[in-house]
Amino acid sequence: MVKYCELFATFFKIGTFTIGGGYAMIPLIQREVVERRRWLSEEEMLDAIALSQTMPGILAANIAALVGQRLRGTRGALLAVLGNILMPIVFILLIALFFRQFKDNPTVEAIFMGIRPAVVALIVAPVFNLARKAGVTLKTVWIPVVAAGLIWALGVSPVLVILAALLLGWLYSKIKKLPTTH
Repeated sequence: MVKYCELFATFFKIGTFTIGGGYAMIPLIQREVVERRRWLSEEEMLDAIALSQTMPGILAANIAALVGQRLRGTRGALLAVLGNILMPIVFILLIALFFRQFKDNPTVEAIFMGIRPAVVALIVAPVFNLARKAGVTLKTVWIPVVAAGLIWALGVSPVLVILAALLLGWLYSKIKKLPTTH
C-alpha cells in the first residue's frame, strides 16, 4: 500500500521541478505514477488525464487528486494536491514580491523570452504522446486538427466542440452497428 508521505513527496517533486504547469507536468506525472511507481496503468493514466481535462481547475492538481483518491482515498487526494501545488504557490508568491524590482531588467526579460519556447515544447511533447496513446492514427488525425482549428481559428467554444464530438461519436457507433445488405 502506498504511504501518505510517498504520495505527497512524489507530487511535491512533480510540482517543484516542472516549469509550465498543466500539460508540461504530464510527462513527469506519467514517468512517476505509471513507469516508476506503477500506481496506474497507461490506460488508467490516459483516463485520468481525460477526466481531469473535463473538471474545473488546474489540470495537474486534478490528476493529482484522482491519483491520490484512487490510492489512498480523500486524504490521499488532499495530500497529492497539496504536494503538487505547494512549491508553485511559494514560487508565485516570491515572484510577486520581487518581480516589480526586476520586471524592466533586460536580463530578466531575456530569460523569460528564452523560457517561452521551452514551455511550448513541454506542452507539445505530451500532446503527441497522448495522441499516440489515445489511438490517433494517420486516418483519424484530422479529428483533433479540425477540433483545434475550430477552437483556435474560428473561436468556437470548446464545450460545443466536445458536445459535437460526443454526438458524432454516438452517431458513428450507431451507423457502424447497422446491418449491411448484400
